[in-house]
Amino acid sequence: MTNVSNSILDPKTPPDVVISVQPRKPVTDPTLGIPVNITKVGTPKNRLVTVGDSITQGFQSGAIFNTQLSYPAIIAKELGWGELRYPTYQSPGDGLPLNVERLAHDLEKKFGPTINPLEFVGAALFLRKYLDVNENYWERGEGSLFPIQQGINHNLAVYGWDVRNVISRNADICINILKNNPPKDDYLRVMVENHNERAAIRTLNSARDSNGVALSPVQAAAALADEGTPETEGIETLVVLIGGNNALGSILTFNVAWSDTGYDDMEINDKYTVWRPIHFKAELDQLVTEVKKIRARHVIFGTVPHITIVPFARGVDQKVRPGSRYFPYYTLPWIQDQDFDPNKHPYLTGQEARAIDSAIDQYNDYITDAVRQARTEGKDWYLFDIAGLLDRLASRRYLQDPEAKPEWWEEVGGAYPLPAQLQALTPVPDSRFFLSGPNGRTQGGLFSLDGIHPTTIGYGIIAQELIKIMQLAGVKFYQQDGKTERTGDIHVNFQSLIAVDSLISRPPRNLIEIMDIVGGLDKNFNILSNLLKRNY
Repeated sequence: MTNVSNSILDPKTPPDVVISVQPRKPVTDPTLGIPVNITKVGTPKNRLVTVGDSITQGFQSGAIFNTQLSYPAIIAKELGWGELRYPTYQSPGDGLPLNVERLAHDLEKKFGPTINPLEFVGAALFLRKYLDVNENYWERGEGSLFPIQQGINHNLAVYGWDVRNVISRNADICINILKNNPPKDDYLRVMVENHNERAAIRTLNSARDSNGVALSPVQAAAALADEGTPETEGIETLVVLIGGNNALGSILTFNVAWSDTGYDDMEINDKYTVWRPIHFKAELDQLVTEVKKIRARHVIFGTVPHITIVPFARGVDQKVRPGSRYFPYYTLPWIQDQDFDPNKHPYLTGQEARAIDSAIDQYNDYITDAVRQARTEGKDWYLFDIAGLLDRLASRRYLQDPEAKPEWWEEVGGAYPLPAQLQALTPVPDSRFFLSGPNGRTQGGLFSLDGIHPTTIGYGIIAQELIKIMQLAGVKFYQQDGKTERTGDIHVNFQSLIAVDSLISRPPRNLIEIMDIVGGLDKNFNILSNLLKRNY
């Protein structure tokens, strides 16, 4: 650990974490300045394959449901490739485990845009029944059946998975967990049990070799790559975007538990919420070794976003000092500054947030080095710096605090330029927590209602940046007939995405009311904060 002032150092930080005083500069050249020339013969059968976590799977507002609007699906549409295979999660509650947007709309239909205090009991009973129907569907109803599908999915992402999971975890592991842990129909606890395993089975149950042996996401990608010929690779573009869950647990639980013995053991490592850089590198090295064996023409490796900028962890009060990136505390988004009590509410300190960011900076240096080494070896690998992209969209960290903008801000182009169609929206979408009332959206728009995952237009931005890299790699894009080649720069149809993004085109009118109710419960009874502590 570097010698830094005690005012910015959390004493629990491991020695291999290099505390950064200045924020990491985004990488704007996906090639890292290293030219690579490859021979291209024919068009690979599988034009796009993705390995990752919730961001790649298309998670939104607490659930996986809009998989047809994930960034891989958006890219495939622009490619003119209608063969992308991905899992679906239709259910009475629209997704797994809990679609908060659908719930907000249903509450609005039942009680209107405001909930009268006299209606609280009715709302609570409605919520209990709503959750029970969703739980029964996934645990005992049609949703509990294993999907039957021909062909390995092209989108191999599973929410909640980390680097070790995509290397080693498969459908049979998840099936055995369900068999050994039959769900209980608990009247009070009505959340779907083992929801992650249920979601993963839908993604990976068809990912098996010729003997029926279950494959991990990386192994499944390799199997798709083997569908090529001696002259033509089986995959044209492979996107690997993983690592967020090696740190995300820290803000979900507001607890920093650094990885230790057993960090690579999937049966015990859930107790860790942030991977030490040395442990992340060991996992990444194994992943890179496996990806190098995959016959993909182009590989795009993504960096890990700074999870402390997502609006689920809201900075309390003013920054710790003028020009700083950090707030003194980070807590749940519905807890107002004047109500926050560190003796009652869950929180991270500014020092802990800096330590997490510093570890992620090291993760991203390792990922960048892996891409650099691959390009040096003549492999057509690219870096997608999604961490830098999101930093340039960070409202409260940078955009609303010009004094906090780093030295490199203008050098990389300043704030990320939103597409014209998004800039034309009122208000212009930003990275704050999504809120809407009777007159529509009042703030936010890039993150969905869980405060962690993008909205559909947010996924469109990710797709647009990946398309730029694919065009740089020489990937050809076609009209919807799959035959007529498109020329010039390819632009995502954001007007179409706005229309299908229900949070943007038809936001719930009761979110401000719901946030006030939830905040009031936490202020007076600490219910939600205690529930969070028990569930994680």
